[in-house]
Amino acid sequence: MTCLVLPNQAAHADYNLNGVSMDFWKIYDQYYDSVRKFILAYVKDEWVADDLIQETFIKVQKNLNSVKDPAKLSSWVFRIAYNHCHDHYRQSKRASQNQRNIQQEIVSFKEAVVQKELEQQEMGECVQDKMDLLPPDYRTVLILSDIMAFNQKEIAEILDISVSNVKVRVHRARKKFRTILEEHCSFEVDERSVLVCDPIEE
Repeated sequence: MTCLVLPNQAAHADYNLNGVSMDFWKIYDQYYDSVRKFILAYVKDEWVADDLIQETFIKVQKNLNSVKDPAKLSSWVFRIAYNHCHDHYRQSKRASQNQRNIQQEIVSFKEAVVQKELEQQEMGECVQDKMDLLPPDYRTVLILSDIMAFNQKEIAEILDISVSNVKVRVHRARKKFRTILEEHCSFEVDERSVLVCDPIEE
């Protein structure tokens, strides 16, 4: 687990959310693993993920008193995580080609780690890699729905869009992803009963 260093580490950790007392460190322990899984699936780089996790929980701690409905705490936390990932993606697009090449080399060393994180979703390494070919909006909604198993209402709250928009986006993302897989992969189920694919030579 990442060692979280807060800017006001000595501050009182108890917060009152609309009459409900919440301890920040309990929230951190409760959401750390799932937030890390989401961010790592999004950026596919452990070093970058650790930085984004740190930034996410610092913002959670600083803004926890702004939560009006404790029942929506989960979607609020993941919206912060998504925003940091989205900002990172936009900044990465502005990076030089050389920087992106270096980043890709780092990612190649981390593929085994990503595979382990997503294996329970019965997606092979090749399938995961092909998710990068999706437009960012489609990739995000597939991570939230098919990897993180959020329901449509939760996804709508995280992305700040309507439930009907989520339904449309998930449908289009799956359709687009299916087309990508058919074009680039041949499938089989391995000895672990995990869906894997071999790249089609182009």
